Amino acid sequence: MLDRFRAFWTKVVAPVAHLLIRLGVSADVVTLVGTLGVSAGALVFYPQGELLIGTLVITAFVFSDLVDGYMARTTGRSSSFGAFLDSTLDRIGDGAIFAGLALYFAWEGDSRLYLVLSLVCLVMGSVTSYARSRAEGLGYTAKVGIAERADRLVAILVMTGLGAIFDLPVLMHVALWALAIASTITVVQRIWVVRQQALAALADGNPSVG
Repeated sequence: MLDRFRAFWTKVVAPVAHLLIRLGVSADVVTLVGTLGVSAGALVFYPQGELLIGTLVITAFVFSDLVDGYMARTTGRSSSFGAFLDSTLDRIGDGAIFAGLALYFAWEGDSRLYLVLSLVCLVMGSVTSYARSRAEGLGYTAKVGIAERADRLVAILVMTGLGAIFDLPVLMHVALWALAIASTITVVQRIWVVRQQALAALADGNPSVG
């Protein structure tokens, strides 16, 4: 969802990005700080039951993902390492969000069911990203699925925040069910797509691609 409105959000974060450039801050530093902020918001506030505060903190730092990319493009300093660092730290931030929710359900929410669903979302979200990365490393494409990273983030943050504001935890529960199912389907979709490509390559006499 964020990707679909990237042009709009880029205009919003542009002034902040230009200020950081003038101050001599690098895009990699912004990436690191953003991940630390997301992780702190999730692992400090969520386990204590401060769902709204945690969501607001996480949301504020999530936008660093747009800021660092804009900074790299503007300064002409985009690099393979920067892309690697950004992708790697994204996995940490995403994992921290669902780990924070898992701790909330273990300590404050007192629900084994939603603790398990949070862990399913954490694992399947990571596998979704890994499947695409591994496929591309082998020369295949796997950019398919009904639960892309941005969609997962928006869904869980919006529903968790609204659930906290209106005292409707069912909103977060629905989001966890939906994401657990959608992420699992996405993993299956990517495995299937890569399998079809691998079989096609084998039929063409090229069993090893990439």
